Amino acid sequence: MTSQPARPAPSRGWGPGGEPPTTLVLVRHGVTDHTLGKLFSGGLASSNPPLNDTGRAQARATGEWLAPLKDDLDALVASPVRRTHETAEILAEHLGHDVDIEPGIAEMEFGSWDGLSFADVRERFPDDLTAWLGDLDSAPHGGESMRQVQQRVLEGRDRLLAAYAGRTVVAVSHVTPIKVIVADALGASLEAVYKMELGPASVTVVSYFTGPDGTPAANLRLFNGRPTHVFG
Repeated sequence: MTSQPARPAPSRGWGPGGEPPTTLVLVRHGVTDHTLGKLFSGGLASSNPPLNDTGRAQARATGEWLAPLKDDLDALVASPVRRTHETAEILAEHLGHDVDIEPGIAEMEFGSWDGLSFADVRERFPDDLTAWLGDLDSAPHGGESMRQVQQRVLEGRDRLLAAYAGRTVVAVSHVTPIKVIVADALGASLEAVYKMELGPASVTVVSYFTGPDGTPAANLRLFNGRPTHVFG
């Protein structure tokens, strides 16, 4: 009988011993008027709306929820977009860290769609919308494609992992970047971002270990955790 070559062991996201994991506690920002109006709202190139009263209350609730863990949280990072930075500043009141900036985890840029509803875009840019919905390489005029966002976000993620190796970092970001990081952690296709729901001011936790073969491996430890559903 001819012996068959041994198959490589599947990656399980963990291994014996090794260095401590680097953990990203990913917090989505609280709501703005654009969020409540279901309007496209991008990054720094957008109208950059602030948190509204509800969004600030959501951020405070999340800060209070995380506060008992503050001794285990080593840093606080945010995208440079106004609503994430404001959310991070509220969290800082509870966690006791200064806010550092990572531009790679900013929201997708929607270009000429920014500030419009889905119905508005469907009426004004029907062909562009159809292309965007069917092609991860298609971008709104003046905006980014999903593939471009994926590359930018994962480069930002890698900078965080390098800068805070072996530590736990709270990173305040946006719905699209957080979903991109989760899809990558699970080894899922980029299309998986369309099958996730992520609430405002929610908490998602991903830990990065050194796998049994020495390569990085990720574990999703919490997804869309929320201290309260009072604020929708």
